[in-house]
Amino acid sequence: MEYPIENKLVIAISSSALFDLDESNTVFETQGHNAYKTFQEENINHVLNKGVAFPFIKRFLKINQRFEETRPVEVVLLSRNSAATGQRVFRSIKHYGLDISRAAFMEGKSPYEYIPAFNASLFLSANDVDVRKAIDNGYPAGTVLPCKVEDDETDQGLRIAFDFDGVIADDESEVLYKKQGIAKFQNNEFEKSDISHQPGPLADLFKKLSFLQKCEDEKVEHDNQYQRILRISIVTARNAPAHERVITTLENWGVSANEIFFLGGMKKDRILSVLKPHMFFDDQKDHLHSDAGNLPMVHVPFGIANK
Repeated sequence: MEYPIENKLVIAISSSALFDLDESNTVFETQGHNAYKTFQEENINHVLNKGVAFPFIKRFLKINQRFEETRPVEVVLLSRNSAATGQRVFRSIKHYGLDISRAAFMEGKSPYEYIPAFNASLFLSANDVDVRKAIDNGYPAGTVLPCKVEDDETDQGLRIAFDFDGVIADDESEVLYKKQGIAKFQNNEFEKSDISHQPGPLADLFKKLSFLQKCEDEKVEHDNQYQRILRISIVTARNAPAHERVITTLENWGVSANEIFFLGGMKKDRILSVLKPHMFFDDQKDHLHSDAGNLPMVHVPFGIANK
């Protein structure tokens, strides 16, 4: 049955982010396209292992089970595979019971141009080139970084964490910090504490997730036994007095976060290892590190931090 994608929070994902394609990619890189096609055909019924973004996507799709009348979220597959080699991907999707039905198979071409066509608020891929092309063209995207995949079946919640500058907000303040230093940055943010930031690449995603949280708030009001799915956090290197402009921005946008951590340059892994998000988004690769190697992280290659 068709339903309007314009009214949904859509995440587009590549097969390389959803599943572990290391073995397949090795065949492609060492033996070429024809060998890759043959390999996928011969293994069409061999289920692919879960990729880094799999736990995140699985829980994201469960939101529809809580709102069955409106089904407010959707995941679309955007793949460099051909339709023929993509059959194994879709059989794996079916095996895991993921409600994904829309797809674009590009046969070797980057799929980033179709992000707005599918109304996607985020494109996740393990291909950094595709992600950078998307960001350079003003589309919301992030590169999924390698990590140990941990999918706790007993954990039904979805925890999403964001950096602020260069991710939720633009990098205006980050540019000032890079060019003129911390003192000028702090003074500027204090003077503009009542002025909202302009939206960053993942602002639309953040706003729509916040709206879904408000929908869950309404569920709780009518049923105090309702178990929430979403938990949203901001983990930023800012500290006081630069924290006020973050709060101003969120209030003026009409959104909120469950937790906001102002770390003042403290190592983010210290917080993330306790928070245990199913995905953390940051524009600076230096901040995307986990001592245990088990935190799913996404690099958003936006702004001055990636020049």
